Amino acid sequence: MDTITAAQQGPGDNAVERRIAVEGMTCGTCVTRVGRALKRVEGVRDAEVSLATHEALVTLEPGVTDERLIQALTRAGYEGDIIPEAAEDGGLGVDPREAREAQELAESRRMGIEVVIGALLALPLVGQMVWTQFGIGPLPGWAQLALAVPVQLGLGRRFLKPAWGALRAGVGNMDLLVVLGTWAAFGLSLYLWVVHGQVHHLYFEAAAAVIVLVLFGRWMEGRARRATGAAIRALAALRPDTALRRTPDGNDIEVAVTALRPGDVLSIRPGERIAADARVIEGEGAADESMLTGESLPVTKRAGDTLSAGTVNGPDPLLARIVRVGRDTTLAQVVRMVEHAQATRAPVQALVDRVSAVFVPAGILIALATFAGWVATGTPWPEAIIHAVTVLVIACPCAMGLATPAAIVAGTGAAAKAGILVRSPAAFDHGVGIDLALIDKTGTLTEGRPRLLRMIGATGTALARAAGLQQASEHPLARAIRAAAEAEDVAPVEVGQRRNRPGAGVEGVIAGLPHRLGSRRFMTEAGVEIPAELRAEADAAEAEGATVVWLAAVPEAGEPDLLGGFVLADAPRSDAAAAVKALGDRGITVKMLSGDAPATAQAVAARLGISEAVGGADPARKAAVVAEARAAGRRVMMVGDGVNDAPALAGADLSVAIGGGTDVAMAAADVTLMRQSPSLLPATLDICRATRAKIRQNLVWAFGYNVIGIPLAALGILDPVFAGAAMAASSVSVLGNALLLARWRPAGMRERAA
Repeated sequence: MDTITAAQQGPGDNAVERRIAVEGMTCGTCVTRVGRALKRVEGVRDAEVSLATHEALVTLEPGVTDERLIQALTRAGYEGDIIPEAAEDGGLGVDPREAREAQELAESRRMGIEVVIGALLALPLVGQMVWTQFGIGPLPGWAQLALAVPVQLGLGRRFLKPAWGALRAGVGNMDLLVVLGTWAAFGLSLYLWVVHGQVHHLYFEAAAAVIVLVLFGRWMEGRARRATGAAIRALAALRPDTALRRTPDGNDIEVAVTALRPGDVLSIRPGERIAADARVIEGEGAADESMLTGESLPVTKRAGDTLSAGTVNGPDPLLARIVRVGRDTTLAQVVRMVEHAQATRAPVQALVDRVSAVFVPAGILIALATFAGWVATGTPWPEAIIHAVTVLVIACPCAMGLATPAAIVAGTGAAAKAGILVRSPAAFDHGVGIDLALIDKTGTLTEGRPRLLRMIGATGTALARAAGLQQASEHPLARAIRAAAEAEDVAPVEVGQRRNRPGAGVEGVIAGLPHRLGSRRFMTEAGVEIPAELRAEADAAEAEGATVVWLAAVPEAGEPDLLGGFVLADAPRSDAAAAVKALGDRGITVKMLSGDAPATAQAVAARLGISEAVGGADPARKAAVVAEARAAGRRVMMVGDGVNDAPALAGADLSVAIGGGTDVAMAAADVTLMRQSPSLLPATLDICRATRAKIRQNLVWAFGYNVIGIPLAALGILDPVFAGAAMAASSVSVLGNALLLARWRPAGMRERAA
């Protein structure tokens, strides 16, 4: 997890991002209005708005002030607050969403009280529709008015300001529909009572019931929306407030976490939550990293191993040197990655937003046409108005606007709890229908911690040169060679003009002479001849699954000189074979890609149950394999962890980086696995399918509600009270369905829990 910080990539070049908490959004048309208002600000490149989180993610040029963004929202009829990424004190920062959530909680309580009061006032109005069927007369007109006025003027005031803002902007939203519908019913009832007494039926109950039901729906939506973000809030709350810092004289002093800086030494007590990303310098124990990786088993920690902020130390004390604090820690970056995914729209959402934007004006036009149609057929105009009011109430696209973002928020939260970080909602689309998994070998299917078994025709001098060439590399093979040199007490030589050749090896100048270290093909390119007896020994090692790298001096003039070979072995991960089988059980073909010799790659693949392996694959070859598979109609998932995997990751339908891999691989991937475990690969596809299924279910429900409900309302089959109830039920059902994703767990995790 050292390099997870790179997985959260910025918007590119010199652009910056702002997250804005937006207040006042009530439906899909609000999302469109907010996005349009922000995009009109000069210097804003893009704006992604989420109805589920009530936040906007804005990509803009440097120099665009926060005030201009807030002013744009205000002009559009909404309120906004900038969510800063972190405090200046080096900590995670005072998250303004905590204050906003407190405000939302207080507002929810107030709304809940209003719903109860409104229900008590509306109940007699709606109840008279029942008891009149048994010969009991309706309430007197003055009593109906007395019950309806507090609801209309008191509770209904919530809808007036956003409705007026929409009207001034020349667009429609849910609030405008509610205001038009309820005031039409209230005004009609008031007119009929004042002018005709109770000769006509009064419709105060319709106006009151719609307001109460809409408020009830919003109250339920707010509760469900807060629940969808519970996993991320729980992650963000894991950082402790204080920590023990070891002073140069060996004493431990308690300090605020915000006072910690890279280079400080932490004294970590047994069972204590770790305050910053650090590297163990003394002690041996274990850490519970389940909050980041989803893995319940403790992870052994020794000198040199990394610790992540928010994880819990085991029963043994540790000393660790801080490497990252605050917003740079793994914990903070994980939270930002998931939030970024939740604020970004899935591809299908663009279509939903466009459809939602036309629903309100279309609903108003249909309501006018309904009124005109009923009047034209001879229906009394009061009754025609009620039919039109019903159309207005049921035409709200609220559930439609919530359908996709609610599922995305729930899906990314559930995945994060299992250690699967989805960087883009598009991954939920791309992860469905995968039929070919191309998986890198070293560090992905294998431990990534090879060790030097033996040398072929090489001496200590050759090992010193090889270690020098690999001094700046973090490749697993490079670390193995350096570790072997250290174990033999061999000092690496000085190397100049070092240059990495991804997928092949490394070259540099030693004592004025160019050298190469790498694959057999890398040697052949330089004209290095490998004697038959050494080649036979290397072939035998590769047939057993080992990797052989060769070292040679390659002068610009004269014959190259082979200095020997190094046999390195890397054990497969304990769960790699099970992961391959699980993918196969899902109908997915697995193919292994490796920069190692074909014989080595095939030997490792056979041990894991993989029938096909491509050896000697450099970055271009890996990318070509991906492109060829896609051209043949296959849907490809590419899994890797190295620099040489980045081009292939970028070209795949779904790209997955294994946690602990290189920055470049994580930057190129749609999904990052926090745990170095191939067993999360089937789980990644499972959560993609589950989230995509929720999105489809929600859209079918939301679209079906509007498409079926509007004609029924226009034909007079529905009344406003039922329409209001159905509208509230639709939004709550969409959110409730999405929340079911919170119960999702990877299959292996479910089995362990059982």
